[in-house]
Amino acid sequence: MNPRLRGLYFVTPEAAGGRTALVAAALRGGARLVQYRDKSDLKEDRLREARLLLAMCREAGALFLVNDDVELCAAVGADGVHLGEDDSGIEGARARLGEGYLIGASCYNDLDRARAAADAGADYAAFGSVYPSPTKPQARRADFDLLRRARRELDIPICAIGGITPENAAPVIAAGADMIAVIQGLSEAPDPEAAARSLQSLFAEE
Repeated sequence: MNPRLRGLYFVTPEAAGGRTALVAAALRGGARLVQYRDKSDLKEDRLREARLLLAMCREAGALFLVNDDVELCAAVGADGVHLGEDDSGIEGARARLGEGYLIGASCYNDLDRARAAADAGADYAAFGSVYPSPTKPQARRADFDLLRRARRELDIPICAIGGITPENAAPVIAAGADMIAVIQGLSEAPDPEAAARSLQSLFAEE
């Protein structure tokens, strides 16, 4: 297990407004990983923002990953890339990036997909939605039994995502999640820094 793949994992909201301030608050609150998620076609804006967020993560000692975009990951020298089921394959990403980069894979509620991702060289598998998700209300659901099975059967860290808040995160970690990925649990919180601190503190209590 990679010891750096543990803790609060903040995924940026797609709406650009205030994204930098949210990442700063998440990092002050102790987030250990940040994923840059922006599906727009504004290539130069995305490149500029990714470089800024990477520098912030470096200063805070956190990992910085890019959602979907292997080329953007390589261009800015991010720590890695997170791939969904419609993104380029893990083998292709590894061939492009090399061994020094992290590759995460969305596995939804499919343990077989997670096994295949691990065999292909993924560094972690993400499951969700563990709770109803305001970001993706139609998302497939991954229950706690699946997280427990994944913890027993996989040799890579597992990440849980979907509807996680400071109030409901503890059972997710208890079920075996090494990382809890949060979007609106921070971005819509009255105090994002306090929410981040509360979530990250759950890992110190184990």
